[in-house]
Amino acid sequence: MVPTAGCPTQMELRPLTRQDFRLYERVYTDRRMWAELGGVVEQDMAAKLERDVASVEADRHWVLVIVTDDGTAAGTVSLWDHEWEGQTIDEICWMVLPEHQGRGLASAGIAEALRLADEAARWRVLHAFPATTNAPSNALCHKHGFALRDPIEYRYRGRTLRVNHWIRDRASS
Repeated sequence: MVPTAGCPTQMELRPLTRQDFRLYERVYTDRRMWAELGGVVEQDMAAKLERDVASVEADRHWVLVIVTDDGTAAGTVSLWDHEWEGQTIDEICWMVLPEHQGRGLASAGIAEALRLADEAARWRVLHAFPATTNAPSNALCHKHGFALRDPIEYRYRGRTLRVNHWIRDRASS
C-alpha cells in the first residue's frame, strides 16, 4: 500500500481485469466525471472493457486500478500511446469516482504510476490534457513534474475541448 499525501487513506495499483466491469461502467458513464470532457459518450462497455483488458494483458497500454486500503476500486490511472498531430505520443490520464475524490487517491495513483513507468524505463515523455477549467487535475500535473506548454484546442472523442497541454519528460526531470 502506498500512503496518500496528507491523508490517512492508502492505495495500491493493480492492472485492469475483466472483473472490473462495474468500476469501468461507473467511470465511463458518470456525468459528473465527464462534464469537462464533453459529456458521456454512449458505448458498449463490455466491448470497451474487453479491448482494454486485452491491451493490458498484451502490455501495450497500462490501465491501473486504484484500490483503497479497504479493497474498494476507486478509479483508474491509464498510460497509453496514440496518434496526435501526425505523430505517436504517450498520454496519462486518471479518473477517480466522485465519492473517493478529495482524499489524495489520484495524486498517490499518479505518483505510483509514474514511479512504475520510470522503473520500467517506459513512456519517457508523457502528455496530459486536462480541461483548462479542471483546477484539481491541472494542479496534479504541476505537482507531479509536468511542464505546462500551452492551452490548446484538443480533439477528443469527436469533440473539441479547451485543455492545458502538459508534458513530463523523464530525461529533464
